[in-house]
Amino acid sequence: MLKHKKIILIICFLFIFTPVAAFADTGVVIPHDFMPNFVIGDINLQFGRILPYKKVFLNGLSNTLKITAISLIGGTVLGVLLSIAKVSNIRILKLFAQFYTSIFRGTPLMVQLFLVYFATPQLTGYDIPPFIAAVVSFSLNSGAYISEILRGGIESIDSGQVEASLALGVGRRDTMFDIVIPQALRSVLPALVNEAIALLKDSSLVSTIGMLDMMRASQTAMNATYLAFEPFLVVAVMYYILVMFLNFVAKELERRLKKSDRS
Repeated sequence: MLKHKKIILIICFLFIFTPVAAFADTGVVIPHDFMPNFVIGDINLQFGRILPYKKVFLNGLSNTLKITAISLIGGTVLGVLLSIAKVSNIRILKLFAQFYTSIFRGTPLMVQLFLVYFATPQLTGYDIPPFIAAVVSFSLNSGAYISEILRGGIESIDSGQVEASLALGVGRRDTMFDIVIPQALRSVLPALVNEAIALLKDSSLVSTIGMLDMMRASQTAMNATYLAFEPFLVVAVMYYILVMFLNFVAKELERRLKKSDRS
């Protein structure tokens, strides 16, 4: 039943957005009333009026995916380094990693984004582009959360495996990257997926610094058509489909990992 609902939702989304895809490059003008209106009582939903802004939504979708993907990669790399520092025996590294995490988990992401975007030109004279400011802010923030996720995963690994590896002459670095971290990543996969989903939804904050994302696209359509429900509903559906896709990929990956464990 749940799969059928997802399929119906995707079909509705495609029905709203793609009926003119074949005409995009032909120069054919599609009238605004080409898309049907939905009348519910006294409410008239005019999806056809936001159809001319289809490319704006698609550009916003592209930027959202780029920011999320690059920030997730940057946050993962940073999170791995911080998690290793947190479980190391070097006190100064451990204190630095803990202090870093407390700062970025203890302050709102919007404040961090504004500090990077608005304070950088003031302090350095460099007019940082919105895209770079978003990627830097989200990567730094995500790294703090991922480091805590990985730290928990690393500490859940039996210390006997580390001791056995060291007794066999394997170096600490190889033990960490070849034995401990792969197992930790497998055990914390659901939490990492949740972080990716949170990052995807938090990317809507870039609209506050003037960058075109899905949220900004809906605001553009709203300002031009004086419609609020239709564009924001479309964006909500787009976010929902992306989140369901991430959940599907995560469950499929988790299933394959369990299958490989049994074999």
